[in-house]
Order: sequence, then structure tokens, then C-alpha cells
Amino acid sequence: MELSTELLNLIARFGFNLSIAFIIIKIIYQRNHTNNDFVFTYFMFNSLIFFFAFLLGNITINIGFAFGLFAVFAILRYRTDPIPIKEMTYLFIVITIGVINALSGTDVSYAALLFTNLALVGLTYFLETYWQKHLLIPINIDYEKIENIKPENHDVLLTDLKERTGLNIQSFEFRRMNFLRDTVRIKVYYKE
Repeated sequence: MELSTELLNLIARFGFNLSIAFIIIKIIYQRNHTNNDFVFTYFMFNSLIFFFAFLLGNITINIGFAFGLFAVFAILRYRTDPIPIKEMTYLFIVITIGVINALSGTDVSYAALLFTNLALVGLTYFLETYWQKHLLIPINIDYEKIENIKPENHDVLLTDLKERTGLNIQSFEFRRMNFLRDTVRIKVYYKE
């Protein structure tokens, strides 16, 4: 049995798509996240969208059908448990990669397709590994040693917050003071 050119093109593009998805999901995402619940979802969404876009990419569909498909995805999103924004972003990344790799027909060169995929992988890796690691994480703390909120005691306050929380606190700001209860809500910014 001889394989058709279209089938060989489908297999080659799917292999390329799956290898890019593997790099993003297993090497970048899973290395920085202990929760493996979304790995299956990301691979399946990527594959489903790829095949869906590839097979329907050659068919002329009307605008109503296209809007209906987006409505189905919107319903799925609102009918499921909410997921964190970062996981939702990864979901959109794998969906987008599947669509790009499926619908970039003969009009798009393999060099442009490779560059697009490598740019998405590189950007995802950079943002996840380097930029995200250097951001300060905010957290609110209720603090009861009200005498330490005076400007001359800020060094004492910072030392006390670091000792109590065990966090590498870089800065803080006062959010709300309650002098009746002698407490203050402090927003601290720390590095992991």
C-alpha cells in the first residue's frame, strides 16, 4: 500500500507538532510545576486541535459554523472547574501551536514554520525560567507589633517579618491599620 502525499504531510506535520508540544509541556511546564493534572489535557488538546484544524483546513466552512465551534469551546470553558491563569495560558499555547502547525499549508515555508515554533518555545522557556524567577511575589500579612510600623523601626519590622515567615522579603507596604486592635495589614514582596 502506497502512502499518499497528503497522509505523509499529515504524519510529518503531526510529528513536528507533537515534538514542539512535548518540549513546552514536558520540558518547560512540568519541570516548574509539580501538579501533573494538566499534562494529559495539554497533549490531548494540542492533538485534537491539530487534527481538527488540519482536516477541516482544506474545507470551506461558513462563518456561522466557525462561530459555532468557538461557542462550543466557550461553553466548555465556563462549564468546567476554573483553572489557574498560568495553566490556562499553557492551554492556549498548545492550542495555538496545534492550529499553526495544522493550517500553515504550502503558502508558509518550513523555515517560517520552524522559526515560529522555536520562537514560541524560546519565549515560553525564557518567561517561565528566567523572568518569572526574578519577579517578587506579593502576600498579605496581619501584623500585631504596632510599634514597629514607625519609620525609625522599619529595619526592625523587616527583620521580624523575615524571621517569622522564613521568606526572603525584599520590601513591604502598609495596607490597612487598625489601632483599636493594634494590628496592621502589610503587603510584603518576597523572592522564592
